[in-house]
Amino acid sequence: MNDVSRRHTDRASDANADADADADADADSNALACRVYKRLGDFDLDVSLAVPASGVTALFGQSGSGKTSLLRLIAGLDRPDGGYVRLGERTLSDIQQKIHVPIHRRQLGIVFQEARLFPHYRVRGNLTYGMPPAARSRFDDLVELLGIESLLERLPGTLSGGEARRVAIGRALLTQPRILLMDEPLTGLDGERKQELLRYLVRLTREIDIPVVYVSHDTAEIVAIADHLALIEQGRLAAHGPLDELMMRLDLTDRLGGFDATTRLSAKVVDHDHRYSLTRVTLDDGQTLRIPAVGQPPGTSIRLSVGVRDVALAHAMPQGTSYRNGLDTTIEAIEPSPQEPSANEVRLIFGRQRLRARLTRQACDEMQLEVGDTIVALIRSVAFDSRL
Repeated sequence: MNDVSRRHTDRASDANADADADADADADSNALACRVYKRLGDFDLDVSLAVPASGVTALFGQSGSGKTSLLRLIAGLDRPDGGYVRLGERTLSDIQQKIHVPIHRRQLGIVFQEARLFPHYRVRGNLTYGMPPAARSRFDDLVELLGIESLLERLPGTLSGGEARRVAIGRALLTQPRILLMDEPLTGLDGERKQELLRYLVRLTREIDIPVVYVSHDTAEIVAIADHLALIEQGRLAAHGPLDELMMRLDLTDRLGGFDATTRLSAKVVDHDHRYSLTRVTLDDGQTLRIPAVGQPPGTSIRLSVGVRDVALAHAMPQGTSYRNGLDTTIEAIEPSPQEPSANEVRLIFGRQRLRARLTRQACDEMQLEVGDTIVALIRSVAFDSRL
């Protein structure tokens, strides 16, 4: 084994050890803990992963890295060659104990790339197929949340791709699963339909109180929907943790492939300026921002994305500028950009949140920026992308 391979294996082992510790901590909750090994032709999948009892955990990696194979082992569609899968205190698979609960008894909701609806049942029949009596009280609310009220009497063959997948998601949730598994649910949809379904998914995952495992290779999807990220590389868990924390790690920049260009902020809608089509939001430390108008009422929690290149720094809020937003922040770190020799990555902190800016090294030197300095982060209103 060469040095590069050895370092890669060591990192994967460290990540797996961290996952085992997380799994032990969550053993008595509605969380998923798995440690599975599977030989797949010339490919070995060997992953330990803990999924928190709520929120969305995204499995991210290049095509062929093992994301879908791991999901199939969790679902029970395939049997591992070694290890276990546990959901809360219930063992779903354990090779040593010769336990393998069939998929229909695992209390899972599964959404595939294809909707897989029954073509001879209308939408209502598809939704109620396998629905226990206890779920009847949730039917109307879930139908409204997914925006499929007008589809109930239609046959699957008359639905668009996005409509069919919304029905598939509703059917999975009406079985009252303890966990929802989603395998590339937006793949194959065009831009408009993809964005529409993504908005439904973001709303949905905020409403349901079960963990979601979401497989995708699309960074924009994951930034919009995920709370946690598991980076899968060549069948190993390379990194795992809260997405916002991993996005701040410069050592993962090359391997995360796109996440480094964005920072996420959590905010709450305050009010709307209809004249200028702007919305005012507040952050956890009380500071406010103006962003392009969102169609959500005051009090709604939203997630904002802003590019690291869209953040400028100043010692004080300048006058006579087009910038509408200035956040009072503290410099937490200044590090050379691993991608651009001319740039520095500046990590800022305010309240309980962090923000990244990418500046030239010359600008940092001329401004005499140092860790611990109080600085104003300037962000153009049009730079924000907002997600529910």
